[in-house]
Amino acid sequence: MISVAKYWEDPSILQVNREPARAHYVPYADRDAATAGKRGRSPFYGTLNGSWKFRYYDSVQEVPESFYEENADRSGWDELLVPSCWQVNGYDQLHYTNVNYPIPCDPPYVPDRNPAGLYEREFELPDAWADKEKYVVFEGVNSCFYVWVNGSFVGYSQGSRVPAEFKLTGLRGGKNRIAVMVLKWCDGTYIEDQDTWRYSGIFRDVYLLARDKAHVRDVFVKQELSEDFGSAELSLEVDAVGAIRLSAVLTDAEGTMIASAETGVSGHGTIQLTVEKPELWNAERPYLYRLYLQAGEETFYFPLGFRKVDIADGVFRINGQAVKLKGVNRHDSHPSLGQTIPVNHMIRDLKLMKRHNVNTIRTSHYPNDPRFLALCDEFGFYVIDEADLECHGIGSGDQALEGEFHRLTNDPAWRDAFVDRAVRMVERDKNHASIVIWSMGNESGYGPNHIAMQEWTRSRDRSRPVHYEGAAPHYKGSADTESLDMESRMYASPAEIEAYAQDPANRKPMFLCEYSHAMGNGPGDLHDYWEIIYRYPKLMGGCVWEWTDHGISTETPEGVPYFAYGGDFGDKPNDGNFCIDGLVTPDRKPHTGLLELKQVIAPVQIVKADSEEGGYLVRNLYDFTDLSRTYVQWKLEEDGKIVRQGTIWQLDAGPRQTQLVKPELGPDAGIDRLLTFSVRTKEETSWAEAGYELAFAQFELDAASRQGQAASASVAVPPLGARVAGSELVLENGEFRYVFDLAGGAFRSLKKHGVEMLAAPTRFVIWRAPTDNDMNVKKQWAEEGYDRAETKVYACDWRQTDVGSVEIDVRFSLGGYIRRPLLHAEATWKVDGSGQIRLAVQANVREGLPYLPRFGLQLTMPRGSEEVEYVGYGPHESYVDKRRSVKKGHYLLTVDDMFESYIHPQENGARNDTEWAIVSNELGMGLRFESTLPFSFGASHYSAEELTRATHAHLLRKSAETIVHLDYRMSGVGSNSCGPQLADKYRLDEREIAFDLQIKPVFKEDE
Repeated sequence: MISVAKYWEDPSILQVNREPARAHYVPYADRDAATAGKRGRSPFYGTLNGSWKFRYYDSVQEVPESFYEENADRSGWDELLVPSCWQVNGYDQLHYTNVNYPIPCDPPYVPDRNPAGLYEREFELPDAWADKEKYVVFEGVNSCFYVWVNGSFVGYSQGSRVPAEFKLTGLRGGKNRIAVMVLKWCDGTYIEDQDTWRYSGIFRDVYLLARDKAHVRDVFVKQELSEDFGSAELSLEVDAVGAIRLSAVLTDAEGTMIASAETGVSGHGTIQLTVEKPELWNAERPYLYRLYLQAGEETFYFPLGFRKVDIADGVFRINGQAVKLKGVNRHDSHPSLGQTIPVNHMIRDLKLMKRHNVNTIRTSHYPNDPRFLALCDEFGFYVIDEADLECHGIGSGDQALEGEFHRLTNDPAWRDAFVDRAVRMVERDKNHASIVIWSMGNESGYGPNHIAMQEWTRSRDRSRPVHYEGAAPHYKGSADTESLDMESRMYASPAEIEAYAQDPANRKPMFLCEYSHAMGNGPGDLHDYWEIIYRYPKLMGGCVWEWTDHGISTETPEGVPYFAYGGDFGDKPNDGNFCIDGLVTPDRKPHTGLLELKQVIAPVQIVKADSEEGGYLVRNLYDFTDLSRTYVQWKLEEDGKIVRQGTIWQLDAGPRQTQLVKPELGPDAGIDRLLTFSVRTKEETSWAEAGYELAFAQFELDAASRQGQAASASVAVPPLGARVAGSELVLENGEFRYVFDLAGGAFRSLKKHGVEMLAAPTRFVIWRAPTDNDMNVKKQWAEEGYDRAETKVYACDWRQTDVGSVEIDVRFSLGGYIRRPLLHAEATWKVDGSGQIRLAVQANVREGLPYLPRFGLQLTMPRGSEEVEYVGYGPHESYVDKRRSVKKGHYLLTVDDMFESYIHPQENGARNDTEWAIVSNELGMGLRFESTLPFSFGASHYSAEELTRATHAHLLRKSAETIVHLDYRMSGVGSNSCGPQLADKYRLDEREIAFDLQIKPVFKEDE
């Protein structure tokens, strides 16, 4: 085994020879290069990214002695790209676990079989660097590492997601050799227990810096805005190595000089600049000044946003304005690169967020790549920067004892380790305008060590509030929350946050650092939250959990690609698909949950005016910008056809103001009149094209009541013949032939002109493939036999009426083995000579049962039934609690279009509040469905049973037939995979159900 000091099991040793933390920067030779931000253009920068020699060992005990020496034998070593994660390159074990540690819980000790990765490469120094000080910077290494150069020990560091910088001595002209040993685990592993894949290696950039002998070491750009924001004072606090002459120049975004000054600095100094009438930075208009510092040969560039963050009377404010944080939680996650994130991937994320009205990002649960924060400054996002601290596993398993969760935060031996996480985050990121809140980590208990972090952070930076959710009272940690500036909760229900806001004793604002768990088909409670958040100034908003599914790009032995999740690689312990919990897929395709979020948090709303003069109010929910950069398109549809449309170009409502608009709708006419507004951008932006839709609104005008409408039609119909053949009732005339199974109480065949419309008997169903948000209730469903419910027919009688129709009465129940029947029902089928089938169902659900997933009729239609036409909401899926992002309209889709693919298969694709639907072949031969009340409709090539069975989307067996669901109601989807239980109002919890349907075979071309 290699002979090195065993720092990795000593929480008192966090580094050896590491430079003190500082602001992130790269020195350049001139302003132009600095402004461009291309590090390779700096003569003082040398990348060490690229191909390194690499050797992986299952245990550090196997690492050979003196591998780092210049003449060490490296034959047989592999090549590995840096930056990268071992696990996505075929080394070690891909492993996903949420709370539970992947090692025995025995802090500070880790297994003796501690995997190690050895890295080695040569580099050459430019001749111009001969008289300069040299440093090596590692932006991110998981979890701890030792460094040698030319065979000599340089240093040690741990703390995976913040930089480690070392001064290099003993370098020579020509070739030099750097060697690094990275260990998978160290005592820091106990406080890096985040809910994500466990990656290892040099996963962020590595580079060299050449510095003047006397140089700037650190810069803290502090600002003080006047009370009326009419002027700003800049204090540039500079730490220097040696004595330097420092000049500062501030320009506006176009490069025009605003202020300048210079001074001598020896050790520590300050430059003061005054700016009159500063343009303020905010997420809506992220205006950045350019601050240049010059010292010796080095030029530094800091984009500067003037803004003030404060809390007044329990209200969170930016620049004196109350702001709602409409956010998401974002992990560093790439489907094939792991936690190594390319800049273009970061930009793609940010553009997608902007396009979906997100204004806030919580860097869950560690500081992101510093270039990501620079992009947030530029694009305009409010950032909650979170320390790389989580020890969730300390309170799980055998450790789940009273107070155990707070063990490490209460232990003085871990104090420095905790505080170090805050120090390195704050020092690195302190100059970013986008960062508006410091967060002291996640799910790590609460005690003296957290309080020490918070007190240090406040003493270092008074300009931002401090957050930590783990101090919430229900965790039963320390009651001392004086050093925290806000209350924070995870997954509190809408009712709970409203109760907080209504209690005058609660003086701090509340932030939902995690809410509305977006796992699978969901979330279904966004609108409920935001109705309340908008209502109370004390509620700051929150961040949905979370941005992206953490699937790993992989493929089957046959080459079929799919996204893998926990357990797919034999990893233990694992939390299965709990990492598939995002608003976008791993390759960044929006789920319908993101579309829902976009509409719910839209910055513009349109509502009907209450005034006598009528019209509509355009509500500007922006905090700092008027609506002059947007316009509204509107269209009026009557009976599904556009009869009028127009554009309202002149919008001038100021921030938080409203504007009355009156589209010229003309005289009332038609049966169903539908008015649709679309709010769009006038100009192209960095994240969207001109004409991009920010929000929409729809209004039904004087629509006739649909109740009873379908059943009230009265037309002459031909007679219908009826005869019994064995156990079958055959109903027919010249166009139709239907077969009803009297024993099974179901239609077996529906034909028009000889074309069969059924591929299997009709049946009543209550089961749906559980969504991820059904995670808890599905156990109750299974206990009661919902998933195995079958029909029992008690009686089936038929009669022919005097108007030439046939009525069939069926008494039946649904139930599974072991349990008593779930419900008893009576169904009356009425068939007339036109081929119209009318169904009326009365069902009584057994008392004491958990709410039903759904109740309705299922039909299986033959191969080729691929065309879906309907009037209702679309074009994508909707549920009773997930329907704000869909528009009412007349849609023509395919069955495949109706399907919403989730990595873990589940209920999907339903259309809530459908008025009528037709499923047919391409020639228009099929079935038309209607009800007196809107119903939930779905058409799919996957049965509920198939969606329940399959564990991954690529394992689904696609049926040639089309399964159609016509549901009286379906329960909502909620967010109970981690959030509150599904709200009562969204549950199908009725004990008595009355439902009707009309079914008719059609040839659409003849209609």
